[in-house]
Amino acid sequence: IRVRPLTCTETRRGDQRVVHSLGDGAVHVSAARHDATFGFSAVFDAGASQEAVFEGSGMRQLVELAIDGFSCTVFAFGQTGSGKTYTLMGPLAQSDTQPASPALLGLMQRSFTCLLEQSRSRGSDLALSASYLEIYNEQIRDLLSPGPPCALPLRWSKTRGFYVENQLSVEFDSLEAIVSLLLQGSQRRRTSAHALNRHSSRSHALLTIHIRSRAVSAHPAPGAGACPSKQGTLCFVDLAGSERVKETGSSGELSLEANSINRSLLALGHCISLLAKPRGKRTHIPYRDSKLTRLLARSLGGSGITLMVACISPSSRCLSETLSTLHYASRARRVTTRP
Repeated sequence: IRVRPLTCTETRRGDQRVVHSLGDGAVHVSAARHDATFGFSAVFDAGASQEAVFEGSGMRQLVELAIDGFSCTVFAFGQTGSGKTYTLMGPLAQSDTQPASPALLGLMQRSFTCLLEQSRSRGSDLALSASYLEIYNEQIRDLLSPGPPCALPLRWSKTRGFYVENQLSVEFDSLEAIVSLLLQGSQRRRTSAHALNRHSSRSHALLTIHIRSRAVSAHPAPGAGACPSKQGTLCFVDLAGSERVKETGSSGELSLEANSINRSLLALGHCISLLAKPRGKRTHIPYRDSKLTRLLARSLGGSGITLMVACISPSSRCLSETLSTLHYASRARRVTTRP
């Protein structure tokens, strides 16, 4: 769980701080008629640095597991304006000419650095490539392919599960190259301003790093074949924020986008609720209810390892959304897979 600081607007308005970290992964919500304590793997309070979130959330281990051939996913979840994009990517105002301060870089850039360091130190032959797409109004669009974004079909096959047809995958071998791909894709993402957030993401974005490694033996035995290759993935999911239209003041197209976002988050929550049940009591998991759950099917219930960073606001004004995020995250914590 990550609790963001109160914003200037909230402080000026006189909002009360209703969320407090108790240490040891416990978070306490205290407000009129609400008094609840939740337990998680880790809680990062308003003062936690980006570095502390990277080290304390298990993100470094996730990168190492992806290199070992596992399918790893990290997603940021929470209401609009709760700090998801900042946690994953750092400040949005960065560009090629004006990069963000190193201390503010998010989980993504820190993971890229860690991945490239690991690939150098392991001496194994790593081939890295990246794909980046967004789900906007239930349409999948490639953020890396040149030209205006067009909708791509989502297919299913027995061997690959759900996959996006004709998706562009770009190879990279340096930090500059992958950060440039991230910036290029992020600038093409749909964002809008509304009452709660000046840069509200209007789409879910998925950046996937494909890691193919062929272990190279220093002294191969005569007649021994090449070592088998391992294929891992590291997927970063920046979910659009859940929002109440009356709070954001959205109307027209913004309101349609909000309905589409909320529907897909509801489908995701439904899948997580069913996956959290004991194995014997599980019924059919409805991954096909939305494009988001289809694309995350392998991460949620397959043989993947998934880290969920739930971002919340400490403001009394956001109490109901904060409680809803904490309940959602508590259910997600009970999901166990066998990777």
